[in-house]
Amino acid sequence: ECLWVGWPGGTISDEFKEAVKAKALSDYRSYPVFLSEQDFENFYQGFCNKTIWPIFHYFPSHARYDENYWLQYQKVNGIFSEALLDIVGKDDILWIHDYHLMLLPNFIRKRLPNVRIGFFLHIPFPQFEVFRLLPGTWRRQILEGLLGADLIGFHTHDYMEYFLRCVQRILG
Repeated sequence: ECLWVGWPGGTISDEFKEAVKAKALSDYRSYPVFLSEQDFENFYQGFCNKTIWPIFHYFPSHARYDENYWLQYQKVNGIFSEALLDIVGKDDILWIHDYHLMLLPNFIRKRLPNVRIGFFLHIPFPQFEVFRLLPGTWRRQILEGLLGADLIGFHTHDYMEYFLRCVQRILG
């Protein structure tokens, strides 16, 4: 039995949220996480696509290091965490996907220490020389976020090695 949790797309007014949630649960086994227009803009269009995507794909000259984007990234990972805390049981297995939610495993781990958590990164994980271009607190929190998972999957052995080197060099 699976339940998909995610953003349903677009913004939904408060008066329709409960109806959308009920329909998503009954028809699609989905649990919607609602985001505001600003959440979407600064989180997805901002930090995810203008910071993480270029850094992780070796285009650091295209990356934007905007503190507001980072704060929104933290906020949205927190929104997902709160939604999951409402529905995850102690015997559940939680699978988290992709760079949009790299802080989420640790957020969940802090509140539900015994839940089994898997994470899969669907983009490259960069070498240390590129990853270190992120500001210090950001890169530490991203690594700590991922390390909240019991299992982390990467596309290639090299990406796993790059991740482990970053953990060793940044977190010791």
